[in-house]
Formats: sequence, C-alpha cells, structure tokens
Amino acid sequence: MFRILAASIFALFAGGVAAAQAAQDVQPNPLRQAYFGNLHVHTAWSFDANINGAVAGPDEAYRWAKGEAIPGGDSGPDLQILRPLDWYAVGDHAEYLGAVRLMADPESPVSEHPLAGAISGDDPEASFAAYTEILDGISNRRNDPILGDPELLKDAWEQIIDIADQHYDPGAFTTFAGFEWTSNPGWRNLHRVVIFRDTENISDRAFSAIESDREEDLWAWMDLQREKGAELLAVPHNGNASDGLMFPIGTSYGGSDIDSAYAETRMRNEPLYELTQIKGTSETLPVLSPNDEFANFEIWDYTLASTATPPENKVGGYMREALIRGMALEVKGNGNPFKYGFIGDSDTHNSAAAIEEDNYTGKFGFENNPEHRLEGPQGVSEAGARQVREFSSGGVAGVWAESNTREAIFDAMMRKETFATSGPRLKVRMFGGFDYADGVMDGADWLQVAYDRGVPMGGDLPAAPEGGAPTFLVAAMKEADGANLDRIQIVKGWVENGEQMEEIFDVALSDDRTDGSKPVGNTVDVSAATYTNEIGAVQLMAVWTDPDFDPSEPAMYYARVLQIPTPRWSTYDAAKLGVEVPEGLPTSIQERAWSSPIWYVPQ
Repeated sequence: MFRILAASIFALFAGGVAAAQAAQDVQPNPLRQAYFGNLHVHTAWSFDANINGAVAGPDEAYRWAKGEAIPGGDSGPDLQILRPLDWYAVGDHAEYLGAVRLMADPESPVSEHPLAGAISGDDPEASFAAYTEILDGISNRRNDPILGDPELLKDAWEQIIDIADQHYDPGAFTTFAGFEWTSNPGWRNLHRVVIFRDTENISDRAFSAIESDREEDLWAWMDLQREKGAELLAVPHNGNASDGLMFPIGTSYGGSDIDSAYAETRMRNEPLYELTQIKGTSETLPVLSPNDEFANFEIWDYTLASTATPPENKVGGYMREALIRGMALEVKGNGNPFKYGFIGDSDTHNSAAAIEEDNYTGKFGFENNPEHRLEGPQGVSEAGARQVREFSSGGVAGVWAESNTREAIFDAMMRKETFATSGPRLKVRMFGGFDYADGVMDGADWLQVAYDRGVPMGGDLPAAPEGGAPTFLVAAMKEADGANLDRIQIVKGWVENGEQMEEIFDVALSDDRTDGSKPVGNTVDVSAATYTNEIGAVQLMAVWTDPDFDPSEPAMYYARVLQIPTPRWSTYDAAKLGVEVPEGLPTSIQERAWSSPIWYVPQ
C-alpha cells in the first residue's frame, strides 16, 4: 500500500507542475471568452450513484465530457454528449468516497461488509433497504468503520486528483479536483461542492459531513487549507430542498447569528450559487414573486426524504428573495451573506451531465431508460415516479475567462463573472456603469468600453454621481444549432424603507415586439417532439437605464434571457415511446440563462 500511495503522490506532484507550466503557454484573451462546463458530477464512486445503477467512474466521466461514449448502466445505451464541454469536475460525495464500489471486488476487504451481498445482489428491495441504511447513517453522522476507513478514503481521494490531472489539457479541456460535502440534517439539503484551483497544495483528504454537518465547520476546514497554500471555493445547491435552511433567517442551522462575521465568512468561502440543476430551479417561486409570469419554471418542490415531502418553508430556499434580504441585512449593519454569483450545474449520478434536453439520460443509472424515466422502475411508488418525472435536465455553468485553464476559470468564478443556463449553451453578458454614452454598443470596441467604464456581472457599482442612474449593457446569443431567443429581461431587487422589493423589465424582445405581455409564440409539435426557429431572434442586445433609480437605496440587477418554447425531455421520451406525455408535465418549456447580479450599495 505504501509504495502505491507514494507513487500516486509523486504522479500528482509531477502532473500538477507540468499542467501549471502548460497553462502559462496558453495565450489569454483580455476581453474574455465564454467557457461551458459542470462542477457537480457524481460517478460510481459516490455511494448513492453506485447503488442506483452507475457503472462509470471519474475517468469515464471526463472522457464523456470530451465527447467519448461511456457505459450507461441499467442495460441501457451508452452515454455520449452531442457537443463536448470546455471543462468538467467530478465532485463525488466525500462520505465513503469510492468505498461502496469495492463491495463487488472479492479482493477488497470491503466485499466482506454485512451489506455487500444486498447491494451487489439482484434483489432491488434488498439493495434499496441497504442503501437506506447507509444513507441514514451518513445523515445522522454515524461512521461505518469499514466504509469510512481513513486509509481507504485517502487512497480514493488521491486517485480522483490523479485522474483529474491526467485529463487536464490547458487551453483545450480543463478539469478540477473536488468533492461534495453532503450535509443532510432531517433530509434537508445543505450540500456544497468544494473545488480546488489547482492540485499543487491540495488537501490529503476530502471533508465529510460525517465529521460535521455544520456549514461553519466546512468553512473553517477550507480556511485551514488556505493556510496550507491551497485555493478553493464551495458552491451550495438546491436551496429549494433545504426547507428554508440554505439562506437562513435569524440563526443558521449551525447555530450562528446572521451577522457581519457570518456574512464575511460565508462570502469568503462560497462566491457562487448553483441556481438550476436536475433537482429543479431555485431562482424564485410564484408564491414569492407573484408578478413574475415566468417564475413557474422547472419547480422541484421536495425535501430529500424518500416520502416525496414538500418543504414547509419556501423563504430561505430561493435565491432571489435571499439576494434582496441580504441587502436588507447589510443596511442594518449585519453584512450581506447572500451576495452570490450564479452558475447552473448537473448533479448527475451517472457520470454524464444530462444537460441536453433531446439527449437526456436521467439522474441515476437506473433512469438510463425512457420507460423508467416516465413510469418509474418496478417497485417504485407513484410519488417516487413523479419525483423522477419532475427532474429537470441538468444546467450548465458559463464563465467569462481569459483562457481555458484552471487558473483563469477559477479566477472568473471567484469574481463572479459567471452565468447559469438551464442546459443550452446560449451566451449572456452584462455590464453596469454610470458613464456609458448613448449608442455604446454600436461600436466595434464596445466590450473594451464596457470594461473600461463599468463593471461586469458579479461586480459592484461605484457610488452614484449626483442625479445619475446606472445604465446596463446586455448581450445574448443563442446556442449554436439551438433555439432562438424570445427576450432579455432585467430583474431588479431593492430595499425601500426596509421593505424588500422586486420588479422585472423586458429590455429586448424578438420579432419587432414592443409589448412584453405578447408571447413569442410556440412552434412545438408535441407528438413529434420538434420545434422550428420561425420565431425568435439569433441574438438580442439592450442598453437600459433604470428609470426608478434612487441613489439612497441598495439595489441588485441581473439579466434573464428566455428562449422560444422547445420540447421538454419528457416530451422527447414520450415521442420515442409513442405514448402521451404524463399528466402534470409541461409539453414545452422556455429554457433560459441568468447572468450573475450587479450590486449597487449606497455609501
């Protein structure tokens, strides 16, 4: 064992140095380029993914992202992306990392585990019971001495780092080493994916929620890694499944007051929030944003319990409300703990981020079959089948970076120059400032001017000049070979006399429309699962000045770009099977992208 580990450590060090040298040779683009990828990817090395049918590991995950076909599990077809990604990160669960897969290996002592026969056998009920027992132990922080053996977990983590280094090709394809910290108190989601900037000063282990399920302890561990020379960040996700714990009111789950010290610690460690993924979109809800006609998008209204139980608390689970509440906290001198940039991501548990609506393969390996996705596998309750049908296709993270390297992409994430999409690789760019001239976007050099005279998404506006209001520049371009665009909106949130306020402005409309209440239309043929680009626009641009700006009130602004309606993944599956779309599911959706916000805080 020692010789294997020593060789692995040497390979990690050599690989990290070589990658850093290669990254220095990549020519940067100072005006930055959009690169698309995923940070939230589980493979058969995650305990739940393995038990639920995943067969591919981290190596196959990276091969899939680069365009290769990989095994899909559940006797289903191989998995292959239609258009490769620019970057990818495997974020397997830290809890029992890589251990459960060894239950099927007769040469591993893990195969002697009391639950190994049930998990590796052919009885789905026995396997599910064993899975529930393992998950219950993790959720209640009971460490299994076999699955949680420190040497076993350390070896798995070193292999994951090594595999990430092997697939890193600076300038062409970027990988990151990372893991998921899976805090799950009372089946409420507090999960974070943790990503390292490089692998030169990386930790010797992944931090597990069995060690602590308090976010404050995760952040303390991250600060300890910084003291050792590492750079890292965490990305929380699925506030919609947190029952209000993700963006706490008053006191955090970990027992902290939501004050300036908490805000500074939280924002130091997690600059980004995963706005959309397989378990739904947590931008907002109709009940929280009753004047937003597009608020009811891919809502997955459940906690993580197997009982299909909706969360009782919606406030504290959705990003827009938290963004505005964070500004209200800052006005009171408590800092802003929710000043997040946005990414979209996957949460696949089958190595392949199922981000393409017309190439959707489900979250778990057992879903690699359209009948299972629409009807649920044999033995699953109707409530469980409904949860699977209501899964979204995965989202995508877009970053505006100077190059396709670890350093450039990580730095873009830290400064929040990022955007989220619900899956399509459409591009959106947003700037804000007080010194943009009329017609600024008409010039060939408008991007340079945008940077020179304002701030990109994720930034803070400077103090307002006397009598001035901020102007925002927004540009959006459709995905290559994808659906046309319907509109660009700017979502404004502000604090007025202590009250949280929001308003949505249509700033660019396709097809010469001047009234945003007029729909773009719908060309979807449900029975054939097709659409046409006879409506909509290839690109949209807007220069918009806030007509209601009050320099004494804090405000935040972000862009939301909507596509024309296209078939949902379930519509594609129904067409493949020649059946009706299940009741309760939309037959078409308007996929979208969200820029990170720009903030104005009065001095």
